[in-house]
Amino acid sequence: MANQRLIYGFHAVNARLWQNPKSITELYVQEGKNDARTREVLEKAATENVRLHFADAGRLDTIAKGARHQGVVGFIDASKNHVHLEDVLENLSEPAFLLVLDGITDPHNLGACLRTADAMACMR
Repeated sequence: MANQRLIYGFHAVNARLWQNPKSITELYVQEGKNDARTREVLEKAATENVRLHFADAGRLDTIAKGARHQGVVGFIDASKNHVHLEDVLENLSEPAFLLVLDGITDPHNLGACLRTADAMACMR
């Protein structure tokens, strides 16, 4: 598949499982791992009918090309990665609160903008 991309680690895999599970072509999980995070990934993957494979840590290291994978590695169809703003807005359960920024280069300015937006959202 030409648009196939690698994702790894619990945060990346969980985010994809919850936001766009249909884009996951296959998921590799370290065999013998039975912690809460791994169980959560396995349960959600089963719910979403994601193709699962179990592999040892060495195989996962090879697939992840040495990156810190935390025992979970997946492949996604990157062509299914595109989301339109209209689609997101249509599926909200509450009114949208948008913060539109352009040209923010200082992380402190971004932090101030986010804190102000959060405070304003709490006041609604």
